[in-house]
Amino acid sequence: MKITRITVWAIDLPLSKPYWLSGGRLKFERLDSTFVRLDTDAGISGWGEGCPWGTTYLPAHGTGIRAGIATLAPAVLGRDPRSLRALNDAMDVQLPGHLYVKSAIDMAAWDILGQSAGLPLWQLFGGTEAVPVAVNSSISTGTPEEMIALIREASAKGYRTHSAKLGGHDIAADIARIEAISAALPADEKVTYDINRAWTPGVAVQVLNSVAARDWVEQPCETLDQCAHVARRVRNPIMLDECLHSFQDHLDAWRLGACEGVKVKPNRVGGLTRALQIRDFGVSVGWQMHIEDLGGSALADTAAIHLASATPTANRLASWLCHYHLAVDPVPGQGARNNGGFATPPSAPGLGVIPEVARLGDPVAVYEVEA
Repeated sequence: MKITRITVWAIDLPLSKPYWLSGGRLKFERLDSTFVRLDTDAGISGWGEGCPWGTTYLPAHGTGIRAGIATLAPAVLGRDPRSLRALNDAMDVQLPGHLYVKSAIDMAAWDILGQSAGLPLWQLFGGTEAVPVAVNSSISTGTPEEMIALIREASAKGYRTHSAKLGGHDIAADIARIEAISAALPADEKVTYDINRAWTPGVAVQVLNSVAARDWVEQPCETLDQCAHVARRVRNPIMLDECLHSFQDHLDAWRLGACEGVKVKPNRVGGLTRALQIRDFGVSVGWQMHIEDLGGSALADTAAIHLASATPTANRLASWLCHYHLAVDPVPGQGARNNGGFATPPSAPGLGVIPEVARLGDPVAVYEVEA
């Protein structure tokens, strides 16, 4: 089996309402997503999606994915998509780094592998059944009253785990948010306080040692070393996210004792192949993991839910669904959706999501094997 064509679409994904994180310093109103379809000479096609969360969250942007695919195409065309290690090695030679560029291609190759084997991705990832995955809400930065109202809205939709966005240099404001949310949270619900790297180490230590809450705190500072400094000085369990890109970053985090858990996001780490490697490492060292993607439609969300579903219960925390925040739905009725606070991956072979091309508009690029 050989890849004969790569088709690329640019998809505009407006959010249903503006979203603030990192203490309100970062605002998002729409996402730039890239859909990719790999066609093969065996008549099997696979789909992938790459969608950075805007341009200010990480060193990634939507147009960069599409430019990178143009560079990668000569190394991808003509290869067997089922040989995932060889495909990723070829992409790394053609374009070192730029991991987020490669994710959609890797996802589409997994989709093809699953279809050719007649197995859903959750089974290829080691699962024995399509286990429902708890989903968590994402609560935009605001006043304590505004954030509590958003948590209550999410609770009404079945969410029992929430990610509350904090951060900045106003120590009193963040203490007030944490204390108010902790007091208002029902006994059967959980919260992670996500700082999105907005605190300096000094602020992080002051805030966390001033509150009674012992919930997860995610990415308190910019760098891995800063987060490790904080982890040694507070009682809250630390979750790492934005500072982890490569497998080496995850290995360094473990060596430093910088966290008790991590976010595993396929688009950030280079695709499902690398996310699977990191998931297995996390299981081996006893981490707990939120397995979800950076952003995107139900296509990207579903790929991550396949991997989360196949992760041991003791290591699996809730997964975020980006499409919950979107005003549009490019794949209506398909994929893993919130159903009473849980999302279940499809059991059809492969990814289990097949976008309708007519909904996507005209492709922005097509690369084919030369005749």
